[in-house]
Amino acid sequence: MSGDAAQGRVLAIDPGEVRVGMALADPEGITAQGLETFVRGQGSLLDFIEDLIREKGVSLILLGYPLHMDGSVGDRALDSERFRDILSERFGLPVILRDERLTTVEARKAFPPGSKKDWDCIAATLMLQTYLDQAGKA
Repeated sequence: MSGDAAQGRVLAIDPGEVRVGMALADPEGITAQGLETFVRGQGSLLDFIEDLIREKGVSLILLGYPLHMDGSVGDRALDSERFRDILSERFGLPVILRDERLTTVEARKAFPPGSKKDWDCIAATLMLQTYLDQAGKA
């Protein structure tokens, strides 16, 4: 694998208003593994992320960037830009915004109707796996 992710693990964060899905690359940067979903209002999200960075040797953060279907930037994407700046300043790590359009839709398609799954975690895992697959081809 090449680039920043080669020097440590990649943490993917798919921020939502209520739940924040997360996934972590394996140490070789080949596969994405889902992590516990953070529920807002149940502690500090930044402290939760800090613990993951320290415990897992994270060197790069991939942050979901919810663009509109036409590719334009809306309020949620602007929120991600602000969050990127906060993460970068607090942790001193590179933070890459990653288009997350349709990740939740794809997560839901992967399971039969009525399945109870952690869509936020699955969406973060799909976003990260796509990134790892593309980075591995570079």
